[in-house]
Amino acid sequence: MVKHPPKVSVIFPVRNEGKNVKMTLDSLFAVDSNIEIEAIIVDDWSDDGCCDFLSTYPKKQNVTYIRVQGIGPAKARNLGAGKAKYPYLAFCDAHMTFEHYWIDRLLYSVTSGYSDAVCPAIGSIDDPKVIGYGQSLTPSLKIKWNQKRKNVFETAILPGACFLISKKVFEAVGGFENGFSSWGHEDVEISLKLWLFGYRCHCDPNVKVLHLFRVTHPYKVNFEGIYYNLMRMAYLHFDEKRIKKAKSLIIHGSPAGIETKVLADGVIPKRNMYVQKRKMEIDHLFKKFKIYF
Repeated sequence: MVKHPPKVSVIFPVRNEGKNVKMTLDSLFAVDSNIEIEAIIVDDWSDDGCCDFLSTYPKKQNVTYIRVQGIGPAKARNLGAGKAKYPYLAFCDAHMTFEHYWIDRLLYSVTSGYSDAVCPAIGSIDDPKVIGYGQSLTPSLKIKWNQKRKNVFETAILPGACFLISKKVFEAVGGFENGFSSWGHEDVEISLKLWLFGYRCHCDPNVKVLHLFRVTHPYKVNFEGIYYNLMRMAYLHFDEKRIKKAKSLIIHGSPAGIETKVLADGVIPKRNMYVQKRKMEIDHLFKKFKIYF
């Protein structure tokens, strides 16, 4: 029996990306690979016509286009995963370029059983020498990039910009947090959930993609949404002491008001369900990666 290579659905959440969507798809389909792929574009209420080119795109038979109205990046990714035909999922930003065989090499770490979810090194399109290698968290829960290592290594946080995971594992952890309706913390939350539920996240430093790092968002991002997501993540995964510490990070708006809204949105039953699924405690995870929070 001939063994066929696994297939990958590459999911792009999109909002007001200008020319970047076409740049990203052009690169995705131009690089060499032995892997059959489909691209899924989840257009979350763009108003700049960034996806208009798809109607005449040469590879449109390999692209699924979904338009939704302001559901946020976490739900957009989940929606894309729900439409995916293939057993492996790559989540990527829509402002990227790729190298030859990037997806083949990431896939190997997962299909070989070495990892459950893996990210590449991520360089800057504007200066490709500036590269990050997976992520961790600072004492104020800000993202920080890992330094380069020689071989595939464990990473606390998978950058939302690009990582690959099996559909089976993605569904086992419930995907991205559906309670997040705006931008913020969605990649951190799913990474914590993967580790806490007994899965492994890695970075392959020898696979590199390039990413457009932007100073501002091409759509409105508000503090309240970011803080809501922070508190929801804290209630889902943190112990009581760390929940209080997360609340202390809210410096814009009302910490009590945001906490009240999170609690009113049914976070405690979900937390209780997650506690039953845990294979690791948050204290152990933070000690493992020297996250002093």
